[in-house]
Amino acid sequence: MPDRLGIISDTHGRTPCTRKAIELLLARGASRIIHLGDVGNEAILDLLVGIEATVVFGNCDDERSMARYAEILGLHVVHPGAVIEVKSKRIGLTHGHLESELDRLFASNLDFLLHGHTHEIRDDCIRGTRLLNPGALHRAARRTVMLLDPASGEAEWIDIDADNGTRRD
Repeated sequence: MPDRLGIISDTHGRTPCTRKAIELLLARGASRIIHLGDVGNEAILDLLVGIEATVVFGNCDDERSMARYAEILGLHVVHPGAVIEVKSKRIGLTHGHLESELDRLFASNLDFLLHGHTHEIRDDCIRGTRLLNPGALHRAARRTVMLLDPASGEAEWIDIDADNGTRRD
């Protein structure tokens, strides 16, 4: 079974829809959840306990207190960004509000650069790096999350209200 990543962003403390999103991602085979920031409150972090999860914080998060709480919960925090490797693919993670962090990650020879912040789905390729944004669970035309299979490059955006996916490769 491939390592599939469940990607969420911009939850802004919306606990019920975040719970639903995490459940949908896990049911569709996500082996790890990545939250790309603007978590919103500690209740969102509570939803990640017991799941392999990685968190960055966004411009609307109190990163110091949230990071302390995440540490108590045993969550993996990589703020303001990091490069992880999954199935021999280099994946950059950041919220997207810090231009210097985007530049640093973009210069890191990545296969994928995952970010949030804009509340809009994104799937672009710039100089060999695929830039992906899962959309948002708050203040978005459609509340979406993303399932990514790094090995194949297959990405699926899931509308949590419609519970149907839109595949883009």
